[in-house]
Amino acid sequence: MSEDKQQQAMEDITRAVMNLLDKWKLDNKTMHQILAMSDDVRTRSFASFRDGKAVFPNHPDVLRRSQYLLRIADALRTAYPMNPKMIGRWIHQGQRRFGGRTPISMILNDGETGLVTVLSELDCTFAWDCTGSKAVTCAK
Repeated sequence: MSEDKQQQAMEDITRAVMNLLDKWKLDNKTMHQILAMSDDVRTRSFASFRDGKAVFPNHPDVLRRSQYLLRIADALRTAYPMNPKMIGRWIHQGQRRFGGRTPISMILNDGETGLVTVLSELDCTFAWDCTGSKAVTCAK
């Protein structure tokens, strides 16, 4: 991939993920934790990410978690096509399938495993890829 295309892809990913995390009404510290940003990325950097003045670090953990987040957002749009507010609401509601825990608490407390668990609950094709005939590794 050319550098221009890679830069554009990082801009698109950063914009989409920031838009999602803002819909979830999370503070910068929580966003930092969800994305597993390194300590050298300050929480004040999120204003630059939000404004399009900077892009996420090109780090495998950040990119993988961003992909999980974007797939969660897509699954929520599919599950609630007539209610776009559910993208922001569902993540904060206790879920019976998670023993009453909220999806955001799963993500924050269980890290990448929590992201995978939430995504698996929302997207059966992702869950099938993890456990079905392909048997790919879905999380560390």
